[in-house]
Amino acid sequence: MSDFRFRPPPGGPHDPRGAYPPDETGPHRAGSGLRRFLGGSPGAVLVKLIFLSLLVGAGMAMIGVTPGLLFAQAYQTVRAIADLGLETFHDAGRWLLAGAVIVVPLWLLSRLFANGR
Repeated sequence: MSDFRFRPPPGGPHDPRGAYPPDETGPHRAGSGLRRFLGGSPGAVLVKLIFLSLLVGAGMAMIGVTPGLLFAQAYQTVRAIADLGLETFHDAGRWLLAGAVIVVPLWLLSRLFANGR
């Protein structure tokens, strides 16, 4: 058996001396950053988004959901989570104060008796 290994031509993308020069003349290069961001050509993406929006809008209308109702429910959900979090901090603050009434004087007494030795 021969020890054959594939070697790319010099000047290729794996060559440490440098990559191929970029080809800025092709139509696929113009706006390639935008195409990569959108996931396709802007026109095709727009048509897909319009079609999907119509389907989702029709489904929402069938079950009686409106955009205003969605935003109101999202606001109420975020508000309820925030209130729950603040209530938890309020309870934790009361527990902290109740524990500190016992712990801090005991710690202070232990430090005073430790310094007396």
